[in-house]
Amino acid sequence: MQAQVQQWFDTHTFRGVGASASELAQLSWLKSDTTVSVVLPALNEQDTVGAIVAEVRSVLVDVDHPLVDELIVLDSGSTDATSAVARRAGAEVVHVDDVLAEWPSLPGKGEALWRSVAATSGDIVVFVDADLLQFSASTVTGLLHPLLADPGLALVKATYDRPLADGARVHPAGGGRVTELVARPLLNLHWPSLAGFVQPLAGEYAARRDLLERLPFPTGYGVELGLLIDALDLVGLAGLAQVDLGERRHRHHDDQTLGRMAAEIWQTAWTRLHRAGVSHAHRLDPTLTQFTRVDDADQPVTHEVTALERPALVTVSGYARSRINK
Repeated sequence: MQAQVQQWFDTHTFRGVGASASELAQLSWLKSDTTVSVVLPALNEQDTVGAIVAEVRSVLVDVDHPLVDELIVLDSGSTDATSAVARRAGAEVVHVDDVLAEWPSLPGKGEALWRSVAATSGDIVVFVDADLLQFSASTVTGLLHPLLADPGLALVKATYDRPLADGARVHPAGGGRVTELVARPLLNLHWPSLAGFVQPLAGEYAARRDLLERLPFPTGYGVELGLLIDALDLVGLAGLAQVDLGERRHRHHDDQTLGRMAAEIWQTAWTRLHRAGVSHAHRLDPTLTQFTRVDDADQPVTHEVTALERPALVTVSGYARSRINK
């Protein structure tokens, strides 16, 4: 298995493509009549979403040969000015409740991603987290290039260095704690062919619509792991790739939030093992108890971490009807 992982890593790990005039011209030629949607699922990201949208518009939309045909911010119910900022910067803003309205919306990142696919129309969908700092359009061009150059690829994940901010200090690595402590051990144990993915939980990736439509979407933080595992089942390891985009900076979560994320990822993995007949363990308890220090004493706080899922969009009648009008 180690040899297989190394071979895949060597042949399916690409360097990012920038946004110079010559590189954009090459990508435009490769793009031909393929349509591209860029979508930013966003929840209370007023401080960062505007700069990301503006960069995509100025470099990849408002140019002689646009590389991006559709730029959407999927607002997951923000209570700040996220929608207004994104709209002023040039994005089409779609509220989560206005997509597949017959399905009452659930909280969670995966829910926003599922509805993002339904809200877009491109042959290729590029997902970009809305909390990125120092964003460059090369994130989009880097993810697109392998898909445009190789019709055999169906999904391309980003990989990058993740600095960890610790007050005034910034450590060059350490920002991917849930990846290193949960996701990577799970993949190595149960899906070793995916062990070559450097950032399996990366929120930046691009995929062909005909793949995304066939994937179930965990509604919470387990979505990235679930999509990767299920895509492996549908298109095989040869249909998956990753691209090195250098460095990624975004805001960090506290340890308790990371704990809830980890619990959802564990449940997502367990669900897939159970479906495959691998796991015959007892039913998982869908709660996670954590502890908060109050008045020099630990206080237990129990959170619901049930890993719900949305069905593949090709099975949703409302999605089929909406596609007729796109």
